[in-house]
Amino acid sequence: MNGAPPAGDGHAVVRTRSAVAALVAAAVLGLATGRFVLPPPPGGVDGVDGSVRASASAAASPTDAPDASATPGAPGPVTTENLLEPTAFRPEVPVGRIHVTDRYGDGFYANSACTGEKTLTQTLGVPGAHFRGLTTSLRTDPDDPTWATDKVDQVAREVAAEAPSPSLAQDFTERLLQEQVTCQKQPPGHWVYGRTTTVRFAADVTASWMGTYEGLLNTTGRAPEVEEPCGGVAVLRSGSHYGVLEVHTCLGTAAMDRVVRTALSRL
Repeated sequence: MNGAPPAGDGHAVVRTRSAVAALVAAAVLGLATGRFVLPPPPGGVDGVDGSVRASASAAASPTDAPDASATPGAPGPVTTENLLEPTAFRPEVPVGRIHVTDRYGDGFYANSACTGEKTLTQTLGVPGAHFRGLTTSLRTDPDDPTWATDKVDQVAREVAAEAPSPSLAQDFTERLLQEQVTCQKQPPGHWVYGRTTTVRFAADVTASWMGTYEGLLNTTGRAPEVEEPCGGVAVLRSGSHYGVLEVHTCLGTAAMDRVVRTALSRL
């Protein structure tokens, strides 16, 4: 999610015919590759960007242990470049099946029925964030195109934004994580989150994630320790950037950890 490049010095001249040709070539390339990228609107709680992409660049592979020499977490504005790409779910989900839809604004994030659904503005008082939906269908909710119409088509959904300062980003992530932690204990038969796993690349580059367990596995009010999760939720922070990632596709512990690390490395 990077901003536009700076304007030129005023000496470059582009002929009208050349400019039109360049635009036509860009349009043809977009049709050929399936990549349509529009800049996010400047803000507003109702702004929607319907750009959809079906492929992505390779995701970074963070190390398994904290790196003491790692650079500080990301400063500056969050852009779509900071969000998770379809390649993160390979090989469990073929990249060619995943469609990406982005929008900017307010909306429900990965908070659950057990905590009471709220929008990000209601929880944190922020004006808006970047929302990304990764789905295996182009049929999406008309009110929020980052949600698949049929939830079985939802691979994942990520919400990310920048806070005014790293310390406020830490406060935001602590509050968002506490909401999710309350879902670790639910009546038997209700779906539940498992234990919290922490990933740390640097002091201010961290993620906490919990796997999701269906109600049939919840016989004691908590997630079973011997069973594998089926997807999960993560709260991420990198410097002044923060976000929430909800994985709906059924990933086990190793795959969830890999996806969360990839998301953190991009944030």
